[in-house]
Amino acid sequence: MAGGTSFVPEYGELSGVGGNVLIELDGVEKVFDVRRRVSLMRREKRQVRAVDGISFEVARGEVVGYIGPNGAGKSTTIKMLTGILTPSGGRLRVAGIDPARERMRLAHRIGVVFGQRTTLWWDLPLKDSYGLMRRMYRIPPARFKENLERCVDRLDLAELLDVPVRQLSLGQRMRGDIAAALLHDPDVLYLDEPTIGLDVVSKAKVRAFLRQLNAELGTTVLLTTHDLQDIEQLCERVMVIDHGRLMYDGALAGLHSMGEGGGERTLVVDLERELPEISVAGARVVKVDGPRQWLAFPAGASAAPLVAEVAARYPLLDLSVREPDIEDVIARMYDQG
Repeated sequence: MAGGTSFVPEYGELSGVGGNVLIELDGVEKVFDVRRRVSLMRREKRQVRAVDGISFEVARGEVVGYIGPNGAGKSTTIKMLTGILTPSGGRLRVAGIDPARERMRLAHRIGVVFGQRTTLWWDLPLKDSYGLMRRMYRIPPARFKENLERCVDRLDLAELLDVPVRQLSLGQRMRGDIAAALLHDPDVLYLDEPTIGLDVVSKAKVRAFLRQLNAELGTTVLLTTHDLQDIEQLCERVMVIDHGRLMYDGALAGLHSMGEGGGERTLVVDLERELPEISVAGARVVKVDGPRQWLAFPAGASAAPLVAEVAARYPLLDLSVREPDIEDVIARMYDQG
């Protein structure tokens, strides 16, 4: 961050991170050499620093959101964590393994889903792809059967098992890819844009399954996404990356208060009847729709006095408090940086 400002807290401040570290990055860098034509006969080489000295740890059982704009370095980080790319500098370990040096060994400890690419065989029925993966990972038959039945049931795949992958919709294929990534009981699941292009129903199924997976099996999940509802519904911890550097690493709740002015929370008030705009100290009406009114107030302020005053002065049916939109918070962080 410019001016020496950092949003990254010390690791002791993060719940869940302790001796049981599963993912560890220490000063990790990735530099690419890029050539561009500057004249008919001449090319110029320059270096692009996609990841710039990132350090973080993820404990076993955490679900962590890893977010940032396009080109921030998210996918590059995931590819280094899987061994697809080799870091240019720093130290990286997953389950005690150096991904770049022991990629085949690491493959048995991780599952990967890239939203825009499939690991399934395009012309084979879904169940045949799973059968091939059982052989590739040498999964014991009883374990394979149990894992497959769990995924088929909870991801609603029963009617799709005999369908060739190329005939599946995007949402169906994505659910199939997530199941494929979990058949060998990985310790870590990397999800790179897992809900991209999915309809509302498919997104809900995927999110519900991931919550169950983490709660029941303790699977560690590192999630990159542009859909901030994924983050809000799945993650308690979030990391924000921009231009290859870590801008924020901490609790999801703490992200709401970041940025200049800390953002605003919203009090949604349902009145007994339609009335003129509510007038209370410390808040302003931003929207009115019949008997429902939306009042904005500073994110750092307590809602209790505001709620008490509204309830005392107006005929109230219901009310709720909404946190700041994370996308707006991140936009403010980028503006400051």
